[in-house]
Amino acid sequence: MDSIPQPATPTIEQIGSADLLVGLLTDLSQDDLASTCAALRTLPGTPRIVVLQDHAAAAPPAVPEASDMPARDSSLFLVPWSPRNLGATATPVESFSTAYESIFETGAKLDVRAFCLVASNLENAEPGWVSRLAQPLLEGFDLVAPCYARRRFEGLLNNSIVSPLTRSLYGKRIQNPMGPDLGISRHLYQDVLATGQDAATTGNGMHLLARLAPVACGDDFKVCQAYLGSRVYPPVDWTGVSSLLTEILGPVFLAMEKTAARWQQTRNSSPVTTLNESTPPPSQSSETLEIARLVNSFQLGMRDLREIWRLVLPPATLFELQKISPDKFRIPDELWAKIIYDFALAHRLRTINRTHLLRSLAPLYLGWVASYAREFENADPRALARRLERLSLAYEACKPYLISRWRWPDRFNP
Repeated sequence: MDSIPQPATPTIEQIGSADLLVGLLTDLSQDDLASTCAALRTLPGTPRIVVLQDHAAAAPPAVPEASDMPARDSSLFLVPWSPRNLGATATPVESFSTAYESIFETGAKLDVRAFCLVASNLENAEPGWVSRLAQPLLEGFDLVAPCYARRRFEGLLNNSIVSPLTRSLYGKRIQNPMGPDLGISRHLYQDVLATGQDAATTGNGMHLLARLAPVACGDDFKVCQAYLGSRVYPPVDWTGVSSLLTEILGPVFLAMEKTAARWQQTRNSSPVTTLNESTPPPSQSSETLEIARLVNSFQLGMRDLREIWRLVLPPATLFELQKISPDKFRIPDELWAKIIYDFALAHRLRTINRTHLLRSLAPLYLGWVASYAREFENADPRALARRLERLSLAYEACKPYLISRWRWPDRFNP
């Protein structure tokens, strides 16, 4: 490698302008990086493309051999890049948020038409899979959300709250509304920025990504999904769930508050175009869940947090929670949807400190996970899609409850 002449790496200022910016925040091998660049070069219309490769995420060697490198005068430029350093105390969510914002800022300097954000590793990924996010942007779509192969115990926070809540509120059936792999048009990005100029922030990151789906589901934007394959999820730290809920749901609830006039007018959901749709054989996750431990966390919450929950949940909901038997532990879908709606309302009203509020949701969330895991202990994995669809329908069915409480929080308290 050292003896092979390497082409000079241009700076963003030297490149000047581009049509598409691809930010790579994941660990790509030398071969995968070369195939990604090759696939991007074949996109229709020969767009001018800049690929940012995160030095921190790159596995050595960080760049392909000279024969695989795009020439400086070609339509594709591979630029080494490092996002802003937040220090050792930054959470993964904060780090991702800062890296995404850095990519957007770089794209603004290049006056790009669209952005691709790539943060995942995929199992047995097809060469050049990143182009699946990029090509729809060049064909007129404003948001390209990812679809991943579903496994029983992966992506549970998204599957239980973020995805069905987004679908119910904004009327689009997006499997992963917050990515992390996304394609975004400049038009959408500019509108997302505009909606957040006067919005409060929590300091917990990802506020911009939390606003993507609410803005994109408006009538002026075209939304689609692209099937990407099996994502490699990081291990779940069940002891840190309360912090994760705060970091993710805080911005989601803020976006919900900001867009209330819009989602209160949306009554039904509709599917979005899914590209590269695939029906792979169901894949088993090797992860197992300690259901008894999750149930115990729920019961401790019932004992220690009941006074806080009384400020958030109506008496009827608390009564239903108290009736749940540890031996036949199950949280019905409608009850779960109402709990999330009530926490969103309490977040808006600042019933208690917002951080304390979201942290207090953790035992309830662990209870839902226990209920879901018990249901799927011996279930056919092929039933997963149908199971999550029933949950989403429960969110939609309970939406009138949310609207009533949102409009008249003091009067509607069943």
